[in-house]
Amino acid sequence: MEAKEQTGKKSAIKIKIFGKTTCDACQAVKDKFNFFLNHWGLTDQAEIIYIDLDTVDGLSQGAYSDALEFPTTILEKNGQELARWKKTVPTSQEFRQFFKGDSV
Repeated sequence: MEAKEQTGKKSAIKIKIFGKTTCDACQAVKDKFNFFLNHWGLTDQAEIIYIDLDTVDGLSQGAYSDALEFPTTILEKNGQELARWKKTVPTSQEFRQFFKGDSV
C-alpha cells in the first residue's frame, strides 16, 4: 500500500521509494529527500511515495516497477522515469539536477 509522505500537492516529480520497514537505508532515503527538498524550498515540486515491500500491495507494485531490491528509488515526471537507484542511498548531487529552484 502506498503511503504518501507529502500529500495534497500537484507534483511535477514523483519520488517512489520501495523499501522494507526493517531497512535502515530505506528510511535514510526518505529522510534525505525530505531534508533536501525542505532545505532547497522545493517541497511543492515533488511528492514522496513510500511503497512497503512487506505488504502484498507493495510487493505487487515493486514487481510491476521492477523494484524488488531495496531500497530502490525512482524519480518520475509525467509518467516517465528520470532516474533510478537500486540498493543505494542517492547523494543530493545525484538528484538535485532534476529539481528547479533558486536555492538549488
